[in-house]
Amino acid sequence: MKTIFISGATAGFGAAMTARFIKNGNQVIATGRRIERLEELKKLYGEKIHTIVLDIRNASDVEKAIAILPTQFKNIDVLINNAGLALGVDSAQNAKLSDWETVIDTNINGVINCTHALLPEMVKKNNGHIINLGSVAGEFPYPGGNVYGATKAFVHQFTLNLKADLIGTNVRVTCIEPGMCETEFSAVRFSGDQQKAQDVYKGMTPLSADDIAETIEWVMNRPAHVNINTISLMPTAQAFGAFAIDRGRA
Repeated sequence: MKTIFISGATAGFGAAMTARFIKNGNQVIATGRRIERLEELKKLYGEKIHTIVLDIRNASDVEKAIAILPTQFKNIDVLINNAGLALGVDSAQNAKLSDWETVIDTNINGVINCTHALLPEMVKKNNGHIINLGSVAGEFPYPGGNVYGATKAFVHQFTLNLKADLIGTNVRVTCIEPGMCETEFSAVRFSGDQQKAQDVYKGMTPLSADDIAETIEWVMNRPAHVNINTISLMPTAQAFGAFAIDRGRA
């Protein structure tokens, strides 16, 4: 049995991971900002889950929450930095600075806050696994991806740099980089416009949250001597496009 800390556990990837991991004999520390959803998880999973109302953008709150974990949940085997978001698809010159700041605070500061709080103990006990949720957007740019893609590029490189620093320990580090996946992600990106969110996946079969949960479960259950550095996965219906060219200029 593993004890798994999941940020953003109330929806999407996080909720799917929580369900899968507990079903298969693990226990989960589930964090999120929506108390009503955390309460639903507690009713579903009982003693196998410890829920925390937590804004991971606040480093001191993260540290305090970890310091007062119940004894049953103190020995954390896996940290999954899952919480993340995108806001809008405006071009950089038209984007809201406040949206950029929110994306950076969540996708970067949330990751480093949780990692900084939990990594020293993993190193001390010489065992653990940090799994970061990146995106294909961290490698492949697209119009409107500006700061979101940049934050996921950070997650990718941060993962690799952690692995470099952790040589000589048994702590593993992995970055999971999904393509199109149907969760609340697009609804958040389009400020709750469900029609726009649904149109993103129109006429194709996207990845599901459980596809990602299953992939992560496989990664964290590899033998201790095996570290999966990065997994990039897409729907079969998604691929790479040609370079854009402005042919209106001499």
